[in-house]
Amino acid sequence: MKLNVVAAAIVALSAGFASAQTVVTIAHVGPTSGAIAHLGKDNENGAKMAVEELNAAGVTIGGAKVTLKLMTEDDAADPKQGTAVAQKLVDAKVVGVVGHLNSGTTIPASKLYSDAGIPQVSPSATNPKYTRQGFKTAFRLVADDAQLGGTLGRYAVKELKGKAIAVIDDRTAYGQGVAEEFSKAVVAAGGTVVAKEFTTDKATDFNSILTTIKGKKADVVFFGGMDAVAGPMLRQMKSLGINAKFMGGDGICSTELIKLGGDAIADNQVYCAEAGGVEAGSTYEKVQTEFKAKFKAKFGAEVQVYAPYVYDGVKLMVAAMVKAGSSDPAKYLPVLAATKDYQGVTGNITFDEKGDIKNGALTLQTVRGGKLTKLAVIR
Repeated sequence: MKLNVVAAAIVALSAGFASAQTVVTIAHVGPTSGAIAHLGKDNENGAKMAVEELNAAGVTIGGAKVTLKLMTEDDAADPKQGTAVAQKLVDAKVVGVVGHLNSGTTIPASKLYSDAGIPQVSPSATNPKYTRQGFKTAFRLVADDAQLGGTLGRYAVKELKGKAIAVIDDRTAYGQGVAEEFSKAVVAAGGTVVAKEFTTDKATDFNSILTTIKGKKADVVFFGGMDAVAGPMLRQMKSLGINAKFMGGDGICSTELIKLGGDAIADNQVYCAEAGGVEAGSTYEKVQTEFKAKFKAKFGAEVQVYAPYVYDGVKLMVAAMVKAGSSDPAKYLPVLAATKDYQGVTGNITFDEKGDIKNGALTLQTVRGGKLTKLAVIR
């Protein structure tokens, strides 16, 4: 009788262990608190949507059915909190991370993931350094600042005919990086940078630097930073009578900028480039339209910027596990690195030897009638 009880206990324990083994935990990290929490929540929702769809469809890895679990963490767009969260995920032994949103958190966290051998797919970090550290675990789904800043710099000179261009950055890894690439491209295109000013990613008063820029008679102002700062900056530009064109990278290319800037934004005044994008009339345009409709129906909110890239990042990672027949990072990492022609909602995904997306697209946009309007998709 005692033997039967012991045997039953062993069976129960074994069943419990088997059940535990069927749960595969993937993490998402982004700033879900602070000034750009709207962007972090947008990303987190993209991850939730992907995991829910995969679980509903059923996922089999190495012959066993698995349940995907999403572990979500808030890095508050702060490098110190970002590394603390990364260590927490390493200790939790997650099998992959989709995030972080900002370059300033992504880069320091990437060292911890690399040391632990955990694959990291960033949906939005654009500073080139991220994939140039030699880490085999780092992947990026969007074009980097060299492409983004360079494209905007050339556009400022060639298309907007900027004669006196002012550059402001928020001193973050992202803001500084994209501003530097923009400035280099302006000079290379024959333009003139008349002022270089600095602020922070938490600033609200820009009168001093804007007054300096007004004195330089700038006709184009570029801001390397995020929408939470750009919106109030546009309002102060209007109050100071600065009628310059306003440019920025993907950090300002959001519907939130329009809310924050309000009537300070005139038609065809703001120009931004979003990393990623699909050409009009392509199959992917229809796919993205359907994704955005499904996203809004589920979360009651419009896609801000990066949710589709997070969605693709999660599904891409799981596809690599399925193909490798294992969720062990050491086993599926080579398959992830060899990703070629993966058909995501954001387009065709192929990684190069550094982990960067090949032939990454950029979408140039302006604001008209209180809405972001696509100008062109450039590769």
